[in-house]
Amino acid sequence: MNPFEFVLAILAIVFGARIIRDYLRHRGETPIAPPSDDTRLLVEEVARLRDRVQVLERVVTDNHGSIDLDRRIEQLRDR
Repeated sequence: MNPFEFVLAILAIVFGARIIRDYLRHRGETPIAPPSDDTRLLVEEVARLRDRVQVLERVVTDNHGSIDLDRRIEQLRDR
């Protein structure tokens, strides 16, 4: 066996092993299950918390003075 054939044999073994490994890996995968009720509730809570953080960031970064800040805080409490 000359060196060229030896290199080709090694490459064939490596690529063949990768193909077999990928086939076996994907064959055993289970389909993704739909999200559970707990997951849905957590996603909704995270969305609400993000909205609250955005409002708080807006309140803190506005430069209208402390009177306007007090008014906005009271508006948020009334929600």
